[in-house]
Amino acid sequence: PDPVLVSSADGVGTKLKVAFITDRHDTVGQDLVNHCVNDILVQGARPLFFLDYLASGSIDETVVTAVVSGVAQGCKENGCALLGGETAQMPEFYSEHEYDLAGFIVGIVARDRVLDGSRVQAGDVLIGLESSGLHTNGFTLARKIVFDVMKLGVDDPFPETDRKVGDVLLDVHLSYLHAVQPILENDCVRGMAHITGGGIGGNLPRIFRSGLGAVIDTGSWSVPPVFRVLAEAGGIERPEMMRVFNMGVGLILVTSPEGADGVMSALVQGETRGWIMGEVEAGAGVRWV
Repeated sequence: PDPVLVSSADGVGTKLKVAFITDRHDTVGQDLVNHCVNDILVQGARPLFFLDYLASGSIDETVVTAVVSGVAQGCKENGCALLGGETAQMPEFYSEHEYDLAGFIVGIVARDRVLDGSRVQAGDVLIGLESSGLHTNGFTLARKIVFDVMKLGVDDPFPETDRKVGDVLLDVHLSYLHAVQPILENDCVRGMAHITGGGIGGNLPRIFRSGLGAVIDTGSWSVPPVFRVLAEAGGIERPEMMRVFNMGVGLILVTSPEGADGVMSALVQGETRGWIMGEVEAGAGVRWV
């Protein structure tokens, strides 16, 4: 089938600051792996191997162990080999007890199954898959609202939930590999977008050819409480929220109209929540209705 390799590199961003404050370091490694897995999944690829890079000023060995165990856990859950990585200590470069984390992934897909958006056409259906929360973007704004405006601590209850602030903010970025892989076998998926920084409007149009856009029903999915709380407390208008955050949608599948029902059934079987959000149309960008 003429296999091709697909690769990606990414970091966890300022979500790490929440890990520092909570002193919880076992989740950010999973965030990193899952984010990278999704970034190659959108091209139809499954992961083969992963490498990580952990750079710090001076951090405790137990912290390094926790971070790397999270990376290993993420790799295990995604059927991906952790081949190795680099741990760099740079005392004058990073603040004490702080670190940065990056990852590099390589996956594989048959050349004739690569999803590059070329098959997407007007009338195709957009199906959104539920996110676990913030995933790994928008944390600079989220931290400002939660810690500076709302003046909450990591152990305080998060409004509208029965959970602590730290737990809500550290919810692990979901991997969509196991939900999507069975669906890819059916060949009805024509494109995929991983909804990260830039939100739906910044990520979905990137997979469209020139002359195509999307129309999306803003009431078609349920926005998790964390985003409602941030918008209200921070006085953030909806367009800005949509630009910064995933708003509860972590991945969007573009399917043929006749394949949409089958995809929705497969998601239910895989216990992944999904919504039909709209469709592809002639135009450009995203039109909200």
